[in-house]
Parts: sequence; C-alpha cells; structure tokens
Amino acid sequence: MGNKRIALWATGVSALLCAAVVFFGVTGQPAGAQETIEMKIATVAPEGTPWEKQLRKVRRYVEEQSGNRVRVKMFMGGSLGGEKALVRRTAQGSIQCFGGSTAALGSLVPELNVIEAPYLFNDAAQADAALDRPEVIQQVTELVEGRGFKFAFWAENGFRSWFTKERPIRTPADLRGLRMRSQEAEVHLATYRALGASPVPIDVTNVLTSLQTNVVDGFDNTPLFAFATSWYQAAGHFTVSEHSYQPGIIVYSKRWFDGLPADVQQILTNIPREMVLEGRTSVRQMDPILIRNLERYGIQVHRPSAAEKAAFAQATRSVPDAVARGAGAKARNLLRAIRGR
Repeated sequence: MGNKRIALWATGVSALLCAAVVFFGVTGQPAGAQETIEMKIATVAPEGTPWEKQLRKVRRYVEEQSGNRVRVKMFMGGSLGGEKALVRRTAQGSIQCFGGSTAALGSLVPELNVIEAPYLFNDAAQADAALDRPEVIQQVTELVEGRGFKFAFWAENGFRSWFTKERPIRTPADLRGLRMRSQEAEVHLATYRALGASPVPIDVTNVLTSLQTNVVDGFDNTPLFAFATSWYQAAGHFTVSEHSYQPGIIVYSKRWFDGLPADVQQILTNIPREMVLEGRTSVRQMDPILIRNLERYGIQVHRPSAAEKAAFAQATRSVPDAVARGAGAKARNLLRAIRGR
C-alpha cells in the first residue's frame, strides 16, 4: 500500500474512532459526566394540555440542573404508540421516560391496578393523602423497579366518569348490556363486568373512531381527557360518577437510569415537590369549567345524589379485593397500605 493510500486509510479510521467516541463514549462505556444524555419522554396525553405544561417544566428543570448534559425530547399524544406499547418500550430502554396512568403501567406491574379500583377514594384529598404515604410510595417504588422501571413522581388525570351516546346513566342497571370502551386494564374491565356492561378494550388512539362508528356506546374518563381527545363530541350524556380515581405516574427506564452518572440520577429522582402539586392543581381546577362547557354543547349532565353514588359503589364493592387477589400478595399489601390498614 502506497504512503498516500495509507494516510487516507489512517485518516478514515481516525474519523470513525472519533465518531464512535462521541456516540458511544470511550471504549463503548456508558456516557460520561460531560457527554450529552438523551431522554425521550413519551405519553398519550395530548398537546396543549396541563400535562404538556407540567412536562415542559420538568424538561426545563432537568436540563438546567444538569447543565444541559441531559437533553429532553417530548413525544405527546401517543405519537410513539399507545400506552401499553409505551410501557413496554420504556421497560426495554428504547424510551427513557413514560408518563401515563397507573393502569397502563399495570400491564407489566399488575399490582398497580388496585390504585384505580372503583370508589376507593371519596375525594382528591383522600387520594393524595393515601398515595403520598411513605409506605405506599415505597411499595410502588419496589414494585416498579422489579419490572424494569424507576419511580419518579405522581402526576394527575383525576376522577373518571361515564360518557354515553344514547342512554343516560342513573343507576347500575342503566349500564347493563352497554358496550363501553374500557382502558386495557383488568381493574377497568372488572368494574364494567360488575355493573353488567360489556367492556371493549380499546387503545386511546382508536377510541374516537370506535365511538363514531358505533363500535362502542360510551366510555369513561375525566372531563379534561375527553375534551383534549375530542371524545366528548360523540357523547350525548355525562354522568359525574367519579367512580375511579386515576393518578398519573412518571417512571424512567431502569435499564437506562442505572447507567447514568450519580449526579444525574439525583436530579431525576428529586423533581421539586411544587411541580407535583402544581400539576394536580392545574388539572383539578379545570373540571368544573369543562363540565359547564359540556352542558353548553348540549350534553346532558347528571350529578348523582349520594344515594345514587352509593348504589354504584355497592354494585362494585367486590372489585378492589378481587383485583388485588388476582395480582398476588404484593397487590393485597399495596391495597391495605392505600386504605391505611
């Protein structure tokens, strides 16, 4: 080989080695303290919502605290897939952070299903007090870490209620025989079965079409989520049943997290408490406004009396313990901790 060709070959090899160092880190080791770390946050929460606003604040905090070593990319509205797919990819490490419902995370951590059991909480204050208990957070942390995740913080969806197309819901009997879109989680399927409805598990990204084509007769979710996804447009009736409280949860991929520098891990697991509280407050403040908007759009809103709510609670009273039994001893322990027993 001539000297010129050797020089060109050496230059090419040198360039490839430099590129490898930049992309993988020296000798293929995890990124060092001064290298850029990419964090993709994926969620089905739509853009232009309080959820996006909260995640943007988290992104800004993480980037600033890390001196821009961590660069956060947000993927909203299910742009990377439905919740079950996002949960799976986060566990695998191709997505670094998932923001969604505990029931969605329950596809890989079934014990978490108990959190969304019907009528487990009377109001938001009771839910906050339960989920913020150190023993509950400790159990949730251990459960998710055993399945490939790292707990970050609670977020908020809120209390789910029933939207139906044709039939108003006043009593449990009114749900009998209805095909109701259900989140793909055992706790929601079990709740509908207990009420005599026919649950149809459908991913978030396909619900609106299913409503428009009469695949289902209704769905349950929060007023905010129904507006953000435009699902409300297919509804004629809304019953403020508030039968299931659904917290949001933010988790990291444990496989990715474990390879990070210690100081970055510290930043990610110490998101300021005020961001959590602000996220809850901003979502909850919108419910009364959105319910009034439903009425303005011609949707019939029914606010159940205490006696009517009690009838729904009675019809679903066996669901929390049944779901806990199905998920095992750790789920039963979590349910007891949530109940404060």
